[in-house]
Amino acid sequence: MKAIEISHVHKSYRSLHALKGVSLSVEQGEFFGLLGPNGAGKTTLISILAGLNRADSGRVSVLGHDVVSDYRMARRLLGVVPQELVFDPFFTVRETLRIQSGYFGLRRNDDWIDEVVANLDLTSKADANMRALSGGMKRRVLVAQALVHRPPVILLDEPTAGVDVELRQTLWKFISRLNREGHTIILTTHYLEEAESLCGRIAMLKFGDVVALDTTRNLLKQFAGLQLALSLSGAPLPPALEARRIPGRPAEQGIRLRLSGYDEVEGILATCREAGCVIEDLEVQKADLEDVFVQIMRREGAVADTAMESVA
Repeated sequence: MKAIEISHVHKSYRSLHALKGVSLSVEQGEFFGLLGPNGAGKTTLISILAGLNRADSGRVSVLGHDVVSDYRMARRLLGVVPQELVFDPFFTVRETLRIQSGYFGLRRNDDWIDEVVANLDLTSKADANMRALSGGMKRRVLVAQALVHRPPVILLDEPTAGVDVELRQTLWKFISRLNREGHTIILTTHYLEEAESLCGRIAMLKFGDVVALDTTRNLLKQFAGLQLALSLSGAPLPPALEARRIPGRPAEQGIRLRLSGYDEVEGILATCREAGCVIEDLEVQKADLEDVFVQIMRREGAVADTAMESVA
C-alpha cells in the first residue's frame, strides 16, 4: 500500500488550469521532495491532499483512504505543517498542543507532547502564550501541532521559510529520526540544498504538470555532471564555448560551463586564451540540485514556448 497515491488529478480556478492530470505516488517510509517554482501547483496539490480543497477530477488517498470519501481516516493519518503562521493567541504552547490532541480524540497524550516539545527545543516556552513567541518559535509550534497525533505521513510545506539555522538543524534532526522510525515525510521547500540532502526521491512541478520524477541521485546524474566555473577579463567568452554555458543563478558572478569529464578543461582554457581572455579564477565543481532544477525548468519553459509558437 502506498503512503500517498495521487492519480490523474485536475484542478482549475476559472481560466487557470492549476493541475493538469497530476499522477504520482509516495512509498511508505520515503523522504519525498515536491519542488517547483511559484505558481507550479504545489500549494493546490497540498491543499487537496490535506482536505482543504477538492479536485475537479482524479483521486487522492493516504494509506489507501480516499481524502474525500474516507476523509476522517485520511486526515487522522496525515500531519500537515502549513506554510503560513496560523495560531490562536489566547493559549499557551502546551494548551495549544493539548487542544490539537483533542481534535483527534487523544485524552492522555502529555508524554508524547513533552517529547515533541523537548525535541523541538520548546520546553522553556511550553507555558508561554502563543502571541508572545517569536516567528521562529511559532513555526516550531506548528510543527509540534502536526506531530501531536503521531501521524504516519507528515507533510511539511516550507517548514524552514524565514527561520534561523538553529531551528533548521533542530527540525531536520527530529524529522530525520521520525523518518528512520518509519514515518513517511513529504517536503516542499525553496531551499534546494535541504531537498538534496534529505530526500531520496523528488518530483518537480511546473505549470501544473509533473516535469521530473526520479531519485535524487538519478536526477543529479542525468541533468547535472561536472562544471567549470570561470572568471574572465580582457575578452568575452568565445562563441565556440557558448553552447556549454549554464544559465546563471540570480546574483551569480562569473561563467559556468558544462563538462563531460576533467580532460576537457585543458582544451576549454586554451580556447579562452586564444580568444584573448584573461583567466582570473577557475574551479571545477560538481553540480547540485539547484543546477538540476534550473536546467529542468528552463527546458520545460522552452518546450512551452515552442508549443505556443506552433499553435500560433
